[in-house]
Amino acid sequence: MTESNYTGLLLIGDPHLEGRQPGFRKDDYPNVILDKLDWSLKYARTNSLLPIILGDLFDKPRDNPTWMIGRLFEMMTGEILGIYGNHDVHYQPELTEHDSLSLLVKAGCLMMLSADQLWTGIINERPVVIGGSSYRQAIPKRFDPASCFAKTDGTPFTIWLTHHDILIPGYDEGQIKPVEIEGIDLIVNGHIHRRLETIQKGTTAWHTPGNISRRSRSDATKTHVPSVMRIDVEKESSEISYIEIPHASFDDVFHDAVIETAEKVGSSAFVAGLSELQSRRTSSGAGLKEFLKKNVDQFEPKVIEEIWKLAEEVTNE
Repeated sequence: MTESNYTGLLLIGDPHLEGRQPGFRKDDYPNVILDKLDWSLKYARTNSLLPIILGDLFDKPRDNPTWMIGRLFEMMTGEILGIYGNHDVHYQPELTEHDSLSLLVKAGCLMMLSADQLWTGIINERPVVIGGSSYRQAIPKRFDPASCFAKTDGTPFTIWLTHHDILIPGYDEGQIKPVEIEGIDLIVNGHIHRRLETIQKGTTAWHTPGNISRRSRSDATKTHVPSVMRIDVEKESSEISYIEIPHASFDDVFHDAVIETAEKVGSSAFVAGLSELQSRRTSSGAGLKEFLKKNVDQFEPKVIEEIWKLAEEVTNE
């Protein structure tokens, strides 16, 4: 436990760093998302906030570009907390020495939190405990924050980080129902890419701040504002706000979702449509499969089969 100089916390949702161009994005995503993370960390330092990453720092667990790792070493200075998400690990639900995130942990750039590895300190005269449950790790059913302090002056403030499928209105894939957890004031969940409403269960509030970027094109991400979650800690209370991260307009970031169908005007139009996709291509081949679904039925079955084989090869899926 330390008497900190922090005034609060800054929670950073799911950066999904990668060297490829994802989805329908037409900007320089690898550098854009690094800049957003850099902005968030600098904001935390400027405002005396403890930065915390809610998992999925990386989109791919391994083989991330060396230049990107190098820039992270430069950016991630000072104390930074976090948990790992499903995209940070390779198949098995635990972090290993083969995953890129482990380099940052070993270099001292990131302190991983768990039920056994807690952060404790005093912020604005208030005892604060921060724990975490990374991807597939169990969320505690109860917690005793007083056990973390030899002597406490004031009621401890306990935040628990998660990276789970929480059942929140607006997220149909949720599996875990929010409940009151004795001893935990706030659950802050990553994993879900857009901000959702806060769910209050007894003395426990469940927060879903969403990503610091709009990774893919959808109606949901169109309304999402890239932000970080700020928690200002006071001796007897806390205040939560969202700080907008500088970002471009949705139309400036994303290509149109689907190119017009060419099935009614023959194979030459089909080739023209493929040419248009080539001119605005992304690393993930976004738009290609949607285009093929609408257009390949005009060809013979054997030709259709070969087209789909090629599509699988070029998108590496």
